Amino acid sequence: MNVILIATCPSGMATSYLVAERLRPAAQALDWQMDLEVHSSLERLAPVSAEAIANADLIIAVGGSLPDPQRFSGKRLYRGSVHQALPQPEAFLRQAERDASVFTPLGDVPASTSSLEASHSAAQRIVAVTACPTGVAHTFMAAEALAEAGRALGHQVRVETQGSVGAQDQLTDDEIANADLVILACDIEVDAARFAGKRIYRTSTGNALKKSRQTIEAALGEAELESAESGAAKGNEGARSFKEKGIYKHLLTGVSFMLPMVVAGGLLIALSFVFGIEAFREEGTLAAALMQIGGGTAFALMVPVLAGYIAYSIADRPGIAPGMIGGMLAANLGAGFIGGIIAGFLAGYVARALTRHVRLPSSVESLKPILIIPLISSLVTGLVMIYLVGEPVAGILGKLTAFLASMGSTNAVLLGILLGAMMCFDLGGPVNKAAYTFGVGLLASETYAPMAAIMAAGMVPAIGMGIATFIARSKFAQAEREAGKASFILGLCFITEGAIPFAARDPLRVIPAAMIGGAITGAISMLVGAKLMAPHGGVFVLLIPNAITPVVGYLIAILAGSLVTGVGYAMLKRRDAESMAAMQGG
Repeated sequence: MNVILIATCPSGMATSYLVAERLRPAAQALDWQMDLEVHSSLERLAPVSAEAIANADLIIAVGGSLPDPQRFSGKRLYRGSVHQALPQPEAFLRQAERDASVFTPLGDVPASTSSLEASHSAAQRIVAVTACPTGVAHTFMAAEALAEAGRALGHQVRVETQGSVGAQDQLTDDEIANADLVILACDIEVDAARFAGKRIYRTSTGNALKKSRQTIEAALGEAELESAESGAAKGNEGARSFKEKGIYKHLLTGVSFMLPMVVAGGLLIALSFVFGIEAFREEGTLAAALMQIGGGTAFALMVPVLAGYIAYSIADRPGIAPGMIGGMLAANLGAGFIGGIIAGFLAGYVARALTRHVRLPSSVESLKPILIIPLISSLVTGLVMIYLVGEPVAGILGKLTAFLASMGSTNAVLLGILLGAMMCFDLGGPVNKAAYTFGVGLLASETYAPMAAIMAAGMVPAIGMGIATFIARSKFAQAEREAGKASFILGLCFITEGAIPFAARDPLRVIPAAMIGGAITGAISMLVGAKLMAPHGGVFVLLIPNAITPVVGYLIAILAGSLVTGVGYAMLKRRDAESMAAMQGG
């Protein structure tokens, strides 16, 4: 049988290729001839020809929207999700052969909707936005999960991602106007004003990724109609758990906007060290210029940006000015990132209180957002920071910095164990983000060791899964081995989420193995005194001289933890019936 597989990943990351590589050996085991067309957010790779489509007995579409659906008119088409295809590829192909139906494109139905969905009597038009603090993996994986779950339930779904490279697949005004429901799966604050007047459901990227079907079902039943005013008021209160609202969400919004400053500043400082550790002290040199840009400017903006966008998350635009002013005061007073966090929350809640509770005559109401709120909230925040918060917090931060700098080997190892285990506990979830935020914050006070342990441990779960699929090949189906290759590469890039497919299927073995390996990596990293200048990039940061020191000790830490995780899981992994069948077929 001739089959065409259309694998589409809206994020442009590895999922499209992962699906293709997992389904290919399963098709071969069934003696099917399979042509592949892989799509990313940027381009179409290896498009199938019109002749191949004409000769195809079955079209299988997995992932995002179906590109150029008119090409497949009159062909038997099956739409499936990544979550259906990855765990049991051969069973998925058999289901596709059994359940496919003749496809007829409808002019009034978006390309992301199949004919089956269009005919569904309860079909809803759903638009969604996903956004996580770093905008690297959870943002796009949650988008895919929502889109696939929505299609499986018979709804029309369009998802906009707001990741580290900005908004992609942006929703149009017409799509928003025609939507029956809006889902905001965001761990950071996003502008919801354009959805005013719509039924809105708010949740986290974690829920959207791991419980996508339940999220859509809950949204259909629990979404609430919001006006522009109520949306601004509820933007930070409408979620379903602590990690989706309040302090956690506001903090992660600030961290998200601060990260580019940290990454750019850290790498520029590292580049200045290429000319010698003390070369920047000589005025007029390139090393001095790099240090001025990185350390004197980018790092100087870290705390004000953190505070400003925490306040923005709480009070929208009126919070930015007082938040940044408070953050700059925190930096100047030596209160560092702790003071910046306090300033951000203080400025945000003061600005929000003024917005909600101060009523002025209509003749001067227009002055409130540009004069009254910035003036009063900046004054209150500034005075509190100068007279009440700055000095005590500066003392606390100084003691913390001194403690970290003077830690003995025992305390350093214990801290590394704690941070490493946290990074591997929930693979990009709130515990992972808490450890990561702690390390990033310390960079402003030139404390680089915890960040090194955190990034090293964050690479372990995904690398470890790749190692496990290599050394225990007989325990994994061919599709899982291909997934292990993708996981290994993602791990090298410091994308912990690469291990999620394995953890979702076998959490009681994967998570403990990952935590043990991460704890070992964190401990070794702290023991050898590894320091990291930039909080992202994985092993590729090694391409920048002096960005990581010492290099050998750091690599040993990563290798040791990854081997423990990989070998440990390989030993714990059970050879189930599915993997045995796939192995025999491959």
